Amino acid sequence: MSDHLISVNPATGEVIRRYPLLGAADLQALISKAQSAFESWRQTPLAERSRLLHRAAGLLREKKEDLATLITLEMGKPLRESRAELEKCAWVCDYYADQGPAFLADEPVATDASRSFVRCEPLGLVLAIMPWNFPFWQVFRFAAPTLMAGNGALLKHAPNVQGCALAIESLLLESGFPPGLFANLPIAVEQVESVIRQPAVKAVTLTGSERAGRSVARIAADCLKKTVLELGGSDPFVILEDADLELAAETCKNSRLLNAGQSCIGAKRIIVVQSVYAEFLQLFKKKWAAVSFGDPSDDNSHIGPMVSQAQRQELHRQVVESIARGANCLHGGYVPEGPGAWYPPTLLTEAAPGMPAWEEELFGPVAVVTAAADEEEALRLANDTHFGLGAAVFTRDLAKGERIAAAGLLAGSCFVNGLVKSDPRLPFGGIKASGYGRELSREGLREFVNLKTIWIR
Repeated sequence: MSDHLISVNPATGEVIRRYPLLGAADLQALISKAQSAFESWRQTPLAERSRLLHRAAGLLREKKEDLATLITLEMGKPLRESRAELEKCAWVCDYYADQGPAFLADEPVATDASRSFVRCEPLGLVLAIMPWNFPFWQVFRFAAPTLMAGNGALLKHAPNVQGCALAIESLLLESGFPPGLFANLPIAVEQVESVIRQPAVKAVTLTGSERAGRSVARIAADCLKKTVLELGGSDPFVILEDADLELAAETCKNSRLLNAGQSCIGAKRIIVVQSVYAEFLQLFKKKWAAVSFGDPSDDNSHIGPMVSQAQRQELHRQVVESIARGANCLHGGYVPEGPGAWYPPTLLTEAAPGMPAWEEELFGPVAVVTAAADEEEALRLANDTHFGLGAAVFTRDLAKGERIAAAGLLAGSCFVNGLVKSDPRLPFGGIKASGYGRELSREGLREFVNLKTIWIR
């Protein structure tokens, strides 16, 4: 185990900074400080919690340019996407500041008692294990409801975005949250188990790989601690014969290339009914070929580099193996020369079960377009995955689209004529190997509270 976490600029391959790992004594001290802060915070009135979340939202907007530059430097997304990510973080803070008091209010229930009701109480410290792809949004998606509910928060962020982790900790402290209540833990993977097993830690939330989710769930289960897992996805976007093909092609392109394709809910498998396959593919190829990848600080660049050369190497392996097993590469599919973790927008067709492009999550700018004989086969192929995070269907028949989204597609979020996205107002999460539990909305706020029954005669 290295004694440092290293942040590397994915556009150049240059080391930005090295961060020393916490030793056991310092780690214990941070957890103890967070527990002390929680004991006071849990008694803090909801109005004060709301005020501080609104202040955090304001600081996110005030500091947007500097923070966006930091995101782009550490993980490579274009600046315009970094700015949008920060706006969304501010939105989720304002959302829970506004809606949290109502979500947490006592709920009267008519029973045989003189009075009975359900009360939401905080659990304690919640450990969040977060990924690099949306280094601010993933954290605020967890932190805003967790802090609003009266809990404390411990963050184990991805090694390569420690600058973002420290910036978030600093921003929440500047917003007025008690020192130590939100604590960044610069620790290695090997240290995570010891944190989960800490008595002060009452629950764990993880956004990451299926492998990481299984590991964390096993450790937490051994301690009888609750987990929420948001894992990978292989989202199908189904294009029916009556779809608006221009809309479908543009939406699929945008979904697949967001964050250089490094999104759990990107359009991973585009499944097109055979009768419109050729027309759709022609439209999509034209849009795909027009995409440029370049300097992420240049607003004319559509996508930046991938997050690391290791991530690029794994994606290229999946592409090469899929081609070897019969997939057709119409665009891209090569590793550019020079420094950085660049990978061109790549288009594969004729992917089929058994290929990495079909069975595995492709976490990068690779689109997979597949033909289906008819609507029935398209839905069968869409559900032919062990993932279940998001899905979309495109059709001009909105009643049909609603039926398919409601009952035909197996996923946590199903969209009609739009790309899959998270929204503070709607619950977000998956089924099957994409995890369990929900983030955002009322349901996300209540994942980490004690729903206490009070019965009085």
